[in-house]
Amino acid sequence: MASAARVTMPDEGVETLYGPYDENLKQLETALAVRLRTSGNDVVIEGNPDGVARAERVFGQFAGLLRDGYRFQRGDVKTAAQLVQQNPNVELPEYFLRAGTKAAGRKQVAPKSVAQRNYLDAIERRDIVFGVGPAGTGKTYLAMAQAVSFLLAKRVNRIILARPAVEAGEKLGFLPGDLQEKVNPYLRPLYDALYDMIDAERVDRLLERNVIEVAPIAFMRGRTLNDAFVILDEAQNTTSEQMKMFLTRLGFGSKAVVTGDVTQIDLPLGKTSGLVEALKVIEGIEGIEVIHFDDRDVVRHQLVQQIVKAYEAFVKQQRPHSL
Repeated sequence: MASAARVTMPDEGVETLYGPYDENLKQLETALAVRLRTSGNDVVIEGNPDGVARAERVFGQFAGLLRDGYRFQRGDVKTAAQLVQQNPNVELPEYFLRAGTKAAGRKQVAPKSVAQRNYLDAIERRDIVFGVGPAGTGKTYLAMAQAVSFLLAKRVNRIILARPAVEAGEKLGFLPGDLQEKVNPYLRPLYDALYDMIDAERVDRLLERNVIEVAPIAFMRGRTLNDAFVILDEAQNTTSEQMKMFLTRLGFGSKAVVTGDVTQIDLPLGKTSGLVEALKVIEGIEGIEVIHFDDRDVVRHQLVQQIVKAYEAFVKQQRPHSL
């Protein structure tokens, strides 16, 4: 039996909810399993009674957020759809008004999914956090935003960004130049994120004074890192020894974030990934949190999300044949 309902929306800000060409409404139709259309200031909801009741409640909360002055950012509606699917009784105002944005230098960084929000919260309250999942889910970028925010608020004295210099089977010996020139290509994504958040001149000054340090993980051996925000990126390409060394560098007043994608390991055949091993070792250690990302958290081009899903399906299909 079909049912219908109308929810009157405020004039101001409603375009941020609907999105360009009402694309957010189309997304909500799929998530809520109802038909949606606009009529003047009303959203008309049609479908089965349970779906209509759920959608009516959700749009009532959207209307309340708009009246309170909230303006929807790109990705917010996708996040709302995820929240409702996970918990039909979720209070969206509590989530969105609490989530806000994270000031990271000249950028305002807002979480674009439930996992991203949980990740930022985990970094805030834990000293060691693992962010594990596919490319494009914001693992490194959000960690960088938190690091910059902590540094500017003087909650840490420096930022240390590390990466293993192993990728796609390439060997440093085949690259031209001295050691620094050899490793710079591997560290470039970290520099790019930094320059996106802080003015270039200021980044250069902070790098010169070693307030921000970008280095291969091997350069961290023998050091104890106090009052620092330390990020280990592409951790799936660390060896067991490197990961143990990294996790035992943490000193007083420091935070560590480890990011990686266990489906993209570029270590030589037979070498155990330090990230894969660490995720087993740290199970049950209080004070360490692991946040898992998946294709729903991809914030790059929408095709990237589909590519991630396609690769996951392909790997599952191939696994029986490789036994």
